[in-house]
Amino acid sequence: MSIRKHIPQRTCVVCRQVKAKRELIRLVRLAEGSVDVDSSGKKAGRGTYLCPTPECWKVGLKSSRIEYALRAILTPENREQLIRHGKTFYKEPISGKSK
Repeated sequence: MSIRKHIPQRTCVVCRQVKAKRELIRLVRLAEGSVDVDSSGKKAGRGTYLCPTPECWKVGLKSSRIEYALRAILTPENREQLIRHGKTFYKEPISGKSK
């Protein structure tokens, strides 16, 4: 009998696809209210997950889905930080401006 190791599953807040936790990028709202990228997946705070695709980052930053999931308001500095991080894995320029 083989024992299979459990792989944690998470859902992308934008496209709603369920994937392995390690395939997604975690965003976390820290205690002081700022939003940060959690590369380790272990930071304390309210978290949400995004696919590492340009489409999910564009929609997530343009709409209020990330803010709703984290129960926080993205400041212009936070939004710019997330846009910079998003540019690390795709080539197209994005705009994180709200409607």
